[in-house]
Amino acid sequence: MGLLVVLGEAARVARFALGGASVTPADDPDTVRRRWEALPDDVAVVVLTEQAAAALGADTAPRDHVLRVVMPS
Repeated sequence: MGLLVVLGEAARVARFALGGASVTPADDPDTVRRRWEALPDDVAVVVLTEQAAAALGADTAPRDHVLRVVMPS
């Protein structure tokens, strides 16, 4: 079974740790991109804040096996 990662601004993602998600805080676009590139291979789903999704954009290296979900604001 793959991991669930929540990636984005610390204030928005911290609460997901209570549900067992792997929380990856990233408060600026450069950090978002670095943390995306560093995700382990066993990640199956990444929940992104809107800002994190915008930081990744279309230029980010694809991860075909990872489902990307953007949380509503």
